[in-house]
Amino acid sequence: MKTDKKELILDALEKLMDKVPYSEISVEDIAVEAGIGKGSIYYYFKSKNDIIYSLIDQSYRRAVREYFDNIRSRGGVSALEKIKTLFLSIIKEDFGENERNLLITLKLNDDTLLQSKMKTAAIQEIAPVLSDLLEQGIREKTIKTDTPHESSEIIVSVLTVLLDDVTFPKNGESMKNKLKIFAKVLETCLQTDTGSFDFLYTPFEGGNTSF
Repeated sequence: MKTDKKELILDALEKLMDKVPYSEISVEDIAVEAGIGKGSIYYYFKSKNDIIYSLIDQSYRRAVREYFDNIRSRGGVSALEKIKTLFLSIIKEDFGENERNLLITLKLNDDTLLQSKMKTAAIQEIAPVLSDLLEQGIREKTIKTDTPHESSEIIVSVLTVLLDDVTFPKNGESMKNKLKIFAKVLETCLQTDTGSFDFLYTPFEGGNTSF
């Protein structure tokens, strides 16, 4: 039996989210589900949003980190190949396949603020992975940049914004053209061979909007 009240609270919110929309859940509901007093929740969390932020940090962020750390650690694979896997995973949102992570994503689709929180968490976890891959590419002499860390943060942030359904609806042809431009920008900034990032827009060939 769990004795960690903070964990009980997070589990309670997760169970409630599986039954009703997040917006309809109150702190009192969470307390009842957790089997603890309402005052105990405020000992650990300032508000309901603080609880979901913690759930995102604990579950969503961990899922993202574990998924992309696996890409980073693959031995015998070139930096550009790893970057291709990384970027296509972002496009397809493969890291959302973690069961708890997927639950959070689905249940918060209509909450712009919390969707933003999740995107920020993803960027903060993915950027260091890309930074390591850029440094590997520098060692392999396939990538040239003096600022791998800063470049990775900008690249992941821009790619995330480009793929945001709210900012840029995923119209196949339009998205393909935007990613074509982004691919050329990456080639120039990272001084890679022509065509190194053409894979970015191929998922959108033929008007494909399934990603």
